[in-house]
Amino acid sequence: MQHQEPVEAHDEEPVEAHDEEPSAEHLTGEAEPRAVARGQLTIVATPIGNLEDISPRAVKALTSADVILAEDTRRTRALLTHLGIKGKRIERLDAHVERHSVDRWVSRLEVGESIALVTDAGTPAISDPGSALVRTAAEHGREVVPIPGPSAVITALAGAGFPADRFRFFGFLPRKGSGRSEAVAAIAATPETVVFFESAQRAEQTLADLAEATPGRDAVVARELTKLHEEFVRGSLDELSKRRGWRGELTIVLGPHEPGPVAPVDVDARIDELIAAGGRAKDVAKILAEETKLSVRELYTKILHRGKTPGMPGEDES
Repeated sequence: MQHQEPVEAHDEEPVEAHDEEPSAEHLTGEAEPRAVARGQLTIVATPIGNLEDISPRAVKALTSADVILAEDTRRTRALLTHLGIKGKRIERLDAHVERHSVDRWVSRLEVGESIALVTDAGTPAISDPGSALVRTAAEHGREVVPIPGPSAVITALAGAGFPADRFRFFGFLPRKGSGRSEAVAAIAATPETVVFFESAQRAEQTLADLAEATPGRDAVVARELTKLHEEFVRGSLDELSKRRGWRGELTIVLGPHEPGPVAPVDVDARIDELIAAGGRAKDVAKILAEETKLSVRELYTKILHRGKTPGMPGEDES
């Protein structure tokens, strides 16, 4: 908030009070929300659970668009049916399709078609397909209009109660391998509030991995957001890691903390552990740099030296 200098009071004529409700034009600057323009890409946020959360502006955009790009055409068709929108052309946009079809869709924007982009739930292009299309459309001079609405990230942050002036979002964690280990290490080393998505099947292991690094860190598991069985489960990572049988869609929020470096006597053990788990020396060096605040170069040299030690798993970096 900007600091304001005190303003000297002056005697002024009293302002006549008005009982009238402010008009839509007064609130928005427009008498009516504008229709979707030709050649416009509209990013439309859709409900993450409760269908009543969709905005009138989003409904108008979906009704007006020439075509709707959807991650799952069946789910989007069901939403349109609920909204009473009929006869709309829906085409699939998932991560695989997006890579091969961006230029084709941008060409359709350039000839005047209006496209609405939606995802299965929430705001498109946030840990969902769509960012490549948005970026390419903007690079080609097409108008890109995001319509704000439901977001699991913001909803979970608001309900968690942790400071959110600064936070880090990790999306969906990798399922396995060095990428997952690196993500867990980066989360543990992040001092700000952290938000990420996790499946119910992997939640127990993820919470256990994080609890091993920072057992006392406050956390909230937001489950089934906006749905009938919505729940915010609160506790330390150590406490939450002991819970079994997670169900539903989970958004996990970790409170801010002061990450501590791994003690020097633990570095060699961590190198052995990560290399034995299949990590390459370069990847392991990056993970440990997050955990220890040592330089990647220093750790990489140490890892290579460990690889020459009898009984230590080595690897060919060629």
